[in-house]
Amino acid sequence: MNKKMLKLFDEQRDAHVLYSYEENYNYINNVVAYAKHGVEAGDYVILIENPRLSPMIKAELEIQLTKGQMDFIHFVRSFDFYYSSGSYHPPAIQAYFEKTVEPYLEKQATFRSWAHVEWATMEDPIHLVEDFEKIIDVAVKELQFPLICAYASKTMPETIKKMLLETHPYVLIEEDVVVSELYTATET
Repeated sequence: MNKKMLKLFDEQRDAHVLYSYEENYNYINNVVAYAKHGVEAGDYVILIENPRLSPMIKAELEIQLTKGQMDFIHFVRSFDFYYSSGSYHPPAIQAYFEKTVEPYLEKQATFRSWAHVEWATMEDPIHLVEDFEKIIDVAVKELQFPLICAYASKTMPETIKKMLLETHPYVLIEEDVVVSELYTATET
């Protein structure tokens, strides 16, 4: 992950970023860089990730962070997060998220999150994903935490790509961060 992207998180706590990635090698490097930067900045890091990639990410983080720093990393299984109610239901996902961040809010600790969404298993209408992205955009602003939403670009239909550009103010494209020209701020 480039310095420009990491600098964004130093300067702006309410950064909601879309990351449309091409392949797993860069993806894993970016997750690790984001998490490491967060821990070094004093943030707890919530990684919403699938069990297939989590062991590789954790192994790399254990190489780059101390045991004490690893205590700042919290993994959440992506399937449990997105389908806690048995289906992709934005209010249930929001409740799961609120329960996840509650301990950090109670102790007034700073945190950041990385959320991996995989379309291969998603059969839900686009409006549900859009509803959730709008809910989380408001949460990012209200709770003042950085969030990267990661999606594999090759599995995303054009309609979803457009919707994601409309619901994320920033876009990380492998080695650069740009402002989304399609973003429309969500009313609180």
